[in-house]
Amino acid sequence: MSKRIPLVLVVLGGICFMVAAFLWLTNIIFMVSPCILAAMVCLAFGIRGYDSLKAFSYTIWILIAVCLGMFYPQYFKYVGNFELKKLIIPFVQLTMFGMGAHMSLNDFKGVIKMPKGVLIGVCCHFLIMPLVGFMLSQLFSFPPEISGGIILIGCVSSAMASNVMSYLSGGNLALAVTIGACSTMASPFLTPLLMKTLAGQFIQVNMTHMMIDIANMIFIPVIAGFIFNLFYFSKTNKRDRTSQLVWFALLIVLINVLISIINGTTVLGYWKLLFESFFWFYGLPMIVAILLRKGKMPYSNVDAILSFVAMLGIVINTVIMTSSGRDNLLQVGGLLIITCFLHNIMGLGVGYFISKLFGLPEKDRRTIAFEVGMQNGGVAAGLATQMGKVASVGLAALVFGPLQNVTGSILANWFKNRRQS
Repeated sequence: MSKRIPLVLVVLGGICFMVAAFLWLTNIIFMVSPCILAAMVCLAFGIRGYDSLKAFSYTIWILIAVCLGMFYPQYFKYVGNFELKKLIIPFVQLTMFGMGAHMSLNDFKGVIKMPKGVLIGVCCHFLIMPLVGFMLSQLFSFPPEISGGIILIGCVSSAMASNVMSYLSGGNLALAVTIGACSTMASPFLTPLLMKTLAGQFIQVNMTHMMIDIANMIFIPVIAGFIFNLFYFSKTNKRDRTSQLVWFALLIVLINVLISIINGTTVLGYWKLLFESFFWFYGLPMIVAILLRKGKMPYSNVDAILSFVAMLGIVINTVIMTSSGRDNLLQVGGLLIITCFLHNIMGLGVGYFISKLFGLPEKDRRTIAFEVGMQNGGVAAGLATQMGKVASVGLAALVFGPLQNVTGSILANWFKNRRQS
């Protein structure tokens, strides 16, 4: 691709923005939305040609998804009689599978190698963000379900994007992966407890159901990712691989037993659920990984596909959530953006300075800042969907996700250009 193409696309994007402004001023409103979308698409592709800006491409695609949901909500609610909100959970699971495929049990060895950093990171994540969310929900006069959503985004595990920001900033990537893995594994237990304690006054929280919902959205897809990693990326010996497969199978059986008991599923329903879980999250990842490995597909290609699929899932979910919550977002959007910005910035800042207070090196401080301040909006959106309140409780996740990528990218670039001390 010619080096001029990115420049042409960026210039074209700028022209489209100017045309949109002119159309707005001349009251030709119906053409403003297409021009804004065209401008953003040009910028999303164009800035990928610049190393210092390409990290913002993903954020622009998220903003495009938000604009699509805001401008044309009628197209993203139903396809025929099928309600598109039903796709949110599967796409969250797909994203978590992508996360699991980049992880293995070896990542948890970092707990032994870096116990102080991991402990500080995980504790700060599940203390600072929930408490800041609770404080902000008390400070601003949001409707109860919006307030509950602000607390919810503070109670979920850290975002996958935090690992990328740690890498870009020159942080401790091994520590980032370990904290992210530990917070993800702890979230089915800590998120319901924190939500019940802090958000119970705003929304009804069923701890048991929320625990199962998170296990279904996180544990099982991450296990599927582990299995894919085990058969494609890993060089684990046959004995260790067999041992891990047995443990993964037992976990899937246990989770399905708990789901069946809590939901009152019949014996026949349980076996159907178990068969589906083993097919989609155990057998299929194994078969696909083996076929890809035998086909000698380069690791870099598979890694790129997994990243693209995860990003696509997040973008599609953003469109669906925005279209569902558009009316509420128009009412509280400005104040909610400010609230989420404060939530994010306080998490980043407090995470960094607490790490400094405990004497951690600069690389670890940067990592913990991102692991504390960046939240898994997909899981928060999935939980809001399970509650049947994606248009209200899910709004904070919708705003927080794109916002944290902007602030995270800016901070990562600032860290990168700042000498470590």
